[in-house]
Parts: sequence; structure tokens; C-alpha cells
Amino acid sequence: MALEQEVKLAFDSVEAARQAVTAAGGRLAVAPRLLDDRLFDTADQRLRRLGCAFRIRRDGASTIVTFKGPAAPGPVKSREEIETTIAGPEPIEALFAALEMREWFRGQKYREEYRLDGILVTVDDTPIGVFVEIEAPPEQIAKIAARLGRTPADYGLESYPKLYFDWCEARGIKSNEMVFGERRDEY
Repeated sequence: MALEQEVKLAFDSVEAARQAVTAAGGRLAVAPRLLDDRLFDTADQRLRRLGCAFRIRRDGASTIVTFKGPAAPGPVKSREEIETTIAGPEPIEALFAALEMREWFRGQKYREEYRLDGILVTVDDTPIGVFVEIEAPPEQIAKIAARLGRTPADYGLESYPKLYFDWCEARGIKSNEMVFGERRDEY
């Protein structure tokens, strides 16, 4: 079991985000790649109502299953996270189906990972915008965010599904799939 503590910072472009992270001293640790996330829940959305999530993430040849607990109040998003790597998505998808859980959201992002003073900082290019995520204890998040020219007023604590549904609502769109049409040229 681990405690995930993170914030999202919105940027105008992938290049602006990369430039901010590298200017702050970040070094590329993992090259950009497509992550494909699928969230599962019961028919009555019990997990979602509790602020929890079950996710299956495809990251290249890796499949990662994650449970996220409800977020605790505070200056950064803090929540329990239990994660494990499995051989492939099919067995866990079958298990979820046997438990009468269904996919309710799919999201994609191109993610690249940086190390900045031992802290994981990611640049996430999503279909709804570009975000830098800083994952660390709150005091370290504040230091890294300041080096990126940001303050706590800039912290985004929302999940990607929440950001996506808000984005869709503002545009009168009904969709539960935050996905790219075709692979993008810059990757």
C-alpha cells in the first residue's frame, strides 16, 4: 500500500511543459509513450460514489492494475494507491466481469517521465490539454512547482475523468472516452 500525493499543472503546449521541466533541472527518465487507462465499477457506480477507482493501464507491453482510495482533504491530492503489474489485461478483465464490474471510462495520454531532485514529474499530453504532474509529499511539490513558476493557486487536484467530463459538459458533448483519433506526429 502506498499514499499517492500529486498535483496537476496545466500548460499551453507539450513544448512549454517540457521546457519548464528541463529549465527547472528535470532530466528525461522515460521517453514519451501512449498510456491507455480503463476504469471499472459496479453497475450502480459504488466505487465512483465513494471516490475510489479500479484501473487497468496498458503501458506498452506492461499491464498495471491499480486501486485508488478516496482523496483526503488537503493542499494536494492525497489518496491510498495499491498497484500491481500483471501478465496481461484479459484475466483481470474477466475477473471484473465475473464481479459484475464494467468499464465506465477510457482515457489515453502520451506520458513522458522526468526526474527532478529525485521526484517524479510527468508531462501528460491528453486529448483535452497538457498537464505536468508532480508526485511527491506536499512540501516537495511546492518546491518543484515554484521552480516551474507555479503556486498553490495553480494546483489541479481533479482526476482526468473529472477534467474530461467537465470539458465535455462545457462543449455539450456526451462521451466516456478521452482518446486520441490517430497517433500524433510529435511522438
